[in-house]
Amino acid sequence: MLVAILFGTFAVTLLLGAPIGIALGLSSAVYLYLADISLSVVPQYMFAGMDSFVLLCIPGFVLAGNLMNGGGITDQIVRFGNAAVGHVRGGLGLANVIGSMIFAGISGTAVAETASIGAVMIPAMKKSGYDAPFAAAVTAAASTVGPIIPPSVPMIIVGTLTGLSVGKMFLAGAIPGLLLGIGMMITVAIVSRRRGYPKGSWGGWRHVLRTSKGAFWALMMTAVILYGIVGGVFTPTEASVVAALYAFVIGLFVYKGFHLAQLPELLIESAIGSGALVLLVGLANVFGWILTSEQIPQTIAAAMLSVSTNKYLIILMINVLLLIVGTFMETIAALIILFPPLLAVAIKVGIDPIHFAIFAVLNLMIGLTTPPVGVCLFVAGNIANVSLAQVSRAIVPFLVCNILVLMLVSYVPWISLWLPSLFYK
Repeated sequence: MLVAILFGTFAVTLLLGAPIGIALGLSSAVYLYLADISLSVVPQYMFAGMDSFVLLCIPGFVLAGNLMNGGGITDQIVRFGNAAVGHVRGGLGLANVIGSMIFAGISGTAVAETASIGAVMIPAMKKSGYDAPFAAAVTAAASTVGPIIPPSVPMIIVGTLTGLSVGKMFLAGAIPGLLLGIGMMITVAIVSRRRGYPKGSWGGWRHVLRTSKGAFWALMMTAVILYGIVGGVFTPTEASVVAALYAFVIGLFVYKGFHLAQLPELLIESAIGSGALVLLVGLANVFGWILTSEQIPQTIAAAMLSVSTNKYLIILMINVLLLIVGTFMETIAALIILFPPLLAVAIKVGIDPIHFAIFAVLNLMIGLTTPPVGVCLFVAGNIANVSLAQVSRAIVPFLVCNILVLMLVSYVPWISLWLPSLFYK
């Protein structure tokens, strides 16, 4: 009965439009009150969830993303994408995807990527003759690459929850992220050809080379982060600080996109964004503790294993469950609540933990572009000034593409595990 009230309160709060953190906190408080459990457990488990050295990565990477974006990196990335592929049909759409793949090495979050790339690309695509819903759909879909290509905030959360190597997960996400980007570029090309979207003029290889210098520094950030972590030079938390320092120097002295007077504003913006994420982690930890005390994770695991112990069927069941959950629950909350029990199931049937982490995160990233709670759909639709229904229809081809890539990554472990096997013995 109390579990039903817990989930009922959570669902009603979400339907009323409350943020996911408020929904988690309020439903947890209602449960604790009715169960006659002291509300003092709320701050205790919130602190326990936030008290993690690895979580310190989040403010660093968020600040690095804001500094690079404030330093004019988005414009440089988009300019390079247009120079490289703008001359083919649907070139602006292809440039949108390429820009997201490069920007993924900076932000680590899909929503930040949607807002940054979308603010530049969506108006440009609309002006060039692309349908507004299609422009929004491309931007939202491409942003899911952000948390797959390192650095990745969801992977940092997974490392906090389970003790899995963040460095291994960062490496494991590189090839799946590239596959996701290539798949979406193919989708853009097919849709653009069918609809007769415009193409730009070819500026020559010299123009491509000239614009690539701007994108080079963004790519170098990813290289510095990966080399430092994999090479044992610094921990993931220290890597986030290095990334923020790198972004500060590049944004201020190379791109010259912001001045020292703007730094306090960028710091405040980063603090607010980081605080919201860490608060969500804390509230989700309280909710997760309640589920654990009610043995919900064990029930889920037992139910799955009672159906079958076949590894491939279990992978399918996990994917279906996470795709459904991703349509109405925020990624980090879903990871905190569901990842530990599903990881236990995966290990029991012989799935490598790093492989499982990659396709689980990829699965929940797809949820960011599915209604009714597809956050990236709301952000992109707002920029394009189109309704949720319009952008939801336009994103269907990209969802099909992303699910096909998900199935490939899920059933071919080599795609995720090859790079970690090269650098980690």
